[in-house]
Amino acid sequence: MTVGIAIVKQYEKMVVLKWGALNRVSDPGLRLVIPVMETGRIVDLRERVRRVPTQKYITSDNVVVDMDFVLYFRVLADEAEKAVLNVENVETAVISAAVADLRSVIGSTSLASALAERERIRDAMQIQLDEETGRWGVKVTQVAINEIDPPPGVKAAMEKEKSAEAIKTADITESEGQRQAQINRAEGEKQAAILTAEGARQAEILTAEGNRQATVLRAEGFSTALDRIYQVANTVDVKTMSLQYFETLKSLGNSPSTKFIFPMEFTSMLQPFLGLGGSGNRKDNGES
Repeated sequence: MTVGIAIVKQYEKMVVLKWGALNRVSDPGLRLVIPVMETGRIVDLRERVRRVPTQKYITSDNVVVDMDFVLYFRVLADEAEKAVLNVENVETAVISAAVADLRSVIGSTSLASALAERERIRDAMQIQLDEETGRWGVKVTQVAINEIDPPPGVKAAMEKEKSAEAIKTADITESEGQRQAQINRAEGEKQAAILTAEGARQAEILTAEGNRQATVLRAEGFSTALDRIYQVANTVDVKTMSLQYFETLKSLGNSPSTKFIFPMEFTSMLQPFLGLGGSGNRKDNGES
């Protein structure tokens, strides 16, 4: 630009050279450039977005992949003169550096890693680009990798591997589910057996306790009965006992038996009655 008057927009800077040497960097507004003596060059500070067309890259395991990506970069306002003095075409330089850096990063990465680690590749590219483009006053703000496309044969093999892995995972999941189900069933049976045994044990304890209490009650009843018998026996005299014997003899007399055996105590039990009979006879004899 050699015109005398220049309008610098809000998003621009103007680098002015006087007799071919850097003179000043003009801010936005109406600016005067002395013809012949001075030349001015407008630098756009806005962020630029450039899509790099698909190109072939070789991974560390010698697989050729097609990749395309998008660059976001801008010229720094306080270093606008570097974009004029240090590089002929900022945009071409940045895109060329990005392609070279991507080749370097992909060349040290396997296909599997490249497909699984796009963010790592992006970050590595951005770091390298910042180091290279800093001398041009350019800041790479973002690198976006759109697609990594392996050859058809490799893609088919990867799909088969993925399918086999999915089947393997499904089989493992199914077997793990069956194993867990068996464990759960065994645990349930174990708990059921424990509960059954515990129930049987409690039933036996209750039965034994009931039997014990019944035995105790029967013993207490028998003891009470003996006490009552003993108390009644203490009030029975010899005559009463003899009468009981006579009742027994009466019952024996009604039986068909012809022989009877009497204990020796039976005679002593009859003494009171024999005495009564004897004394009566003696009385009668005396009176007569």
